[in-house]
Amino acid sequence: MGLPVTYTPSAETLLWPECVTPRDTQDIESVPLDRRGLPISTYAVLRRAAAKWPHRRAITVLHDARDLAAAPSWTFAEIFERTNGIASALVRAGVERGSAVGLLSPNVAELIMAILAAEAVGIAAPANPALSEAHLVDLFRRSGVRVLVAAGPEIDPTVWSTARALAAGLGVSALYALRPTAPVGTAPDLGVVDGVDVRYLADAATARAGEAVAVPEPEATDLAAVFHTGGTTGTPKLAAHTHANEVANAWMAAVNGPLDEESVLFAALPLFHVNALVVTLLGPLLRGQSVVWAGPLGYRDQVMLSRIWKIVERYRIATLSGVPTVYSVLSGIPVDADISSLRFGVVGASPLPPAIESAFTAHTGVPLLEGYGLSEATCASARNFLGFPRPGSVGQRVPYQQVKTVEIDETTGEWHDLPPGLPGVVAMAGPAVFAGYVVGHGPHGPVLDCLGKVRDGWLDTGDLGRVDDEGYIYLTGRAKDLIIRGGHNIDPAVIENALLGHPDVTGANAVGRPDAHAGEVPTAYVTVRDGATVSAADLRAFASEAVPEAASAPKYVIILDALPVTAVGKPYKVALRMDATEDAAREELRAAGIAAAVRCEQVDGRLTVSVSTSHPADEVEAVLNRFSFPWVTSP
Repeated sequence: MGLPVTYTPSAETLLWPECVTPRDTQDIESVPLDRRGLPISTYAVLRRAAAKWPHRRAITVLHDARDLAAAPSWTFAEIFERTNGIASALVRAGVERGSAVGLLSPNVAELIMAILAAEAVGIAAPANPALSEAHLVDLFRRSGVRVLVAAGPEIDPTVWSTARALAAGLGVSALYALRPTAPVGTAPDLGVVDGVDVRYLADAATARAGEAVAVPEPEATDLAAVFHTGGTTGTPKLAAHTHANEVANAWMAAVNGPLDEESVLFAALPLFHVNALVVTLLGPLLRGQSVVWAGPLGYRDQVMLSRIWKIVERYRIATLSGVPTVYSVLSGIPVDADISSLRFGVVGASPLPPAIESAFTAHTGVPLLEGYGLSEATCASARNFLGFPRPGSVGQRVPYQQVKTVEIDETTGEWHDLPPGLPGVVAMAGPAVFAGYVVGHGPHGPVLDCLGKVRDGWLDTGDLGRVDDEGYIYLTGRAKDLIIRGGHNIDPAVIENALLGHPDVTGANAVGRPDAHAGEVPTAYVTVRDGATVSAADLRAFASEAVPEAASAPKYVIILDALPVTAVGKPYKVALRMDATEDAAREELRAAGIAAAVRCEQVDGRLTVSVSTSHPADEVEAVLNRFSFPWVTSP
């Protein structure tokens, strides 16, 4: 007999192990992550893709969904070349490793390359153009923005006007304008901003074409980007990600499931959303996959939505990613094309209501796989598998991320680990845990602070749930979302899922409304289908029958044209709590015969009611002191 042959896995096998069943996660982790051969930075990811698949189509951008044949495409080599040109222009404008590039634009082709370039030479700081100018000033100032890249006047005149004001106020060195994905005609004049180099990004990049990036390549520990968290508390935080965070998490997302190099992904989420960057840009760059990008409006493009199944057919889309409300809309669009290439849809950002899941799958025959993640853990933390359903779970932890539940002592702040299966606060550890929040900017770059969210490497996600012994996560809500009625904890999802079971309801959010007797009572805000005649009273009665216990029945149901969402499409319950609090105070004052103007606002993280009235202060006090919220009066 000959000597035994030692099996040595190839580099590709090490980089792309099989991960199609829940059992594969532990097998993958038998090899340390640092032996997997991941690139050290997002720039190295791009360079590898250009060398490995230079002529393969990397991205296609649907700038006009009415004419799919006219959508332009770029290869991996072309993206790399354009990114280098932009990176050199940014360096010339003064960007260095500790400084940031502010990016303010809806999705266009140039924005993709600009983000990659910003990470290559400094720190990318993408922001939602819909944020207020005051928020943008705060975010960009904290980030240390030195150059601003923004949608030019052809894309969005309002955003360009805001960008000019920001450039002047922040004192940036350069303001570079983006043109549409497929520009037509001569570019309009950009005007002048005193002391700022104002020009089109393409012109700035062309002036530096062919030059090497003039700064050392990023290290794994360097900051790659800062992302605002969506502002669910009213004031957006800035979560900082290192290159190691982003590369590892992009790999974790790309390694999972049945997709291979030939699979085509569809992307429509905005690039200020971590999912768009990590899952639909960096992941495919690692895997060599082609991505079809929607135009600037994303899922808000009604023409694109009306042709979504034609898009799937033309490009043989294998998967798409969206929030639950997207799939609710897609469930109502007739399937008028061959969508056999579509293997599954990925859903995240907020819990997937069973009614939406069943409606989409019944309509299309395509399963939905729920995932889970948060900006503080870079992006993707858990996912489900095709053929291995776990009802009620947002998925199994991705490889190399650890997860547990803890009990946090409200008095001492101490954490106590809980065994598998017991509910508590979900905590995570691993290479995707963020570097901290940006709380300021110093001489060497952003000043970071985890603000108590990380302890011994473990991240407090703020989510409530349980974790089974296979690493599957079952969420029960946000710690701050619980409705407490007379000491009884109510999960708002119970009410929301009940209302979504009504055929006319398209969206539902439940919050606690302050109550003088019970502390809080459940209040539901809903949207209904066009043409529906169902009343709020009808829905209240329906929900009362559908919820599992009487305490969960909503006392109030309010029908809205649209539910408020954050910049990244998550339910913005702060606005609903403010409305419910304001209405509760107004109703109690009116019942006491007190005429008053009532307004609720967020002060230092707490909802505070302001009351303007000519009635004696002691009469107002007698009414409002029955509530737990703070309040102030004025004449």
